[in-house]
Order: sequence, then structure tokens, then C-alpha cells
Amino acid sequence: MSNRRNTRRLTGVAIFTALVVILQLLGSFIKFGPFSISLTLIPIVVGAALYGPSAGAWLGFIFGVIVLVSGDAAPFLAVNAPGTVFTVLAKGALAGLLAGLVYKALKGSNVWVASICAALVCPVVNTGVFLLGCKLFFMDTIAAWAEGLGFESVGKYMIFGLVGGNFLFEVLFNILLSPVIVRLIRIATKDDEQQ
Repeated sequence: MSNRRNTRRLTGVAIFTALVVILQLLGSFIKFGPFSISLTLIPIVVGAALYGPSAGAWLGFIFGVIVLVSGDAAPFLAVNAPGTVFTVLAKGALAGLLAGLVYKALKGSNVWVASICAALVCPVVNTGVFLLGCKLFFMDTIAAWAEGLGFESVGKYMIFGLVGGNFLFEVLFNILLSPVIVRLIRIATKDDEQQ
């Protein structure tokens, strides 16, 4: 990889890292249900598409770190700190990594399809790993929360109380914005390379 290309990649990943930090901190003020929405999945998908799966994993990892330090994970940290740290870091890193791998696998046939699929994979993995972590590390606590809120089953509470609105918001905004942003940046960088 040439020095110029390497510098461009490093700069791009640094800018997307800053975006992840800022958007996660801002997103902590916007809540659907008990937890804040994740605006950071968009720069994670775009960064993974532009700079590869390893960049996506890095951006997802940084997302997890900010979730931990911002207090968003406080209810879970109080119950099981190691389980919380593992779940939060794994969900972010895997969401970014898999979004990047999906984009990389599909971009040769159709960049739009690759962008849309990566934009869908990221929130699905993020939410799926969160739910898996809930099942593995926090089931007793979540059952008590569900009962306290009058849910007839823990499963319904996990789907409708913990992740429902957030997940739909994240999927919708990712699918709408990520492919457009990837396309615009690709056009801009192509024009820049031709000059």
C-alpha cells in the first residue's frame, strides 16, 4: 500500500473514530425505552465499507468503550461487570467486523446491495449479541425487571421493552443513510484521485 493511500486510510479511520465517539455521546441523550439509541452504527458501517472489516471492528470496539464509559451500561455493570464489558465490546466489534465482511463480499457485484446488506447486518448483530449477552449474564435481573413492569414473559420484555424501538430505529436509519453516505464519499474520493 502506498504511503499516500496508507495516510488517507489512517486519517479516514481517525475521523470515523471521532464521529463514533461524538455520536455515541450525543445519542446517550436520546432514549427509546430504558436505553439510548445508537447513532454510531452509521459511521461504523460507512467506515467498514470504505476501509475494510478491520476498520469496522475497530470502530465497533470504540463504540463499545464509549458505551461503557458514558454510563449507558450502568444498569448491567451493577449486576455483572465482566459480563457487561464482554457483551458491550463484543457486540460493537462483531457488528463492525461483520458489516465490513458483508460489504467486502458483495461490493464486486453491486455496491448499493453491499451497502444495504452491511447496513442491515450491523444493527442485527449489535442487537443479537446484546440479547445473547442478556441471556447468558443477566437473565435473573431481566426477569425481575420484566415482572416489575408487568410483562407476562421475559422474552416479550427483552424484545419489546429492551430492544424493540431502538432496533427498528437503528435498522431504518442505517439502511436509509449508510448506502447514500458510502456512495457520496466514494464519488468524492474518486474525483480527488483523478485530480
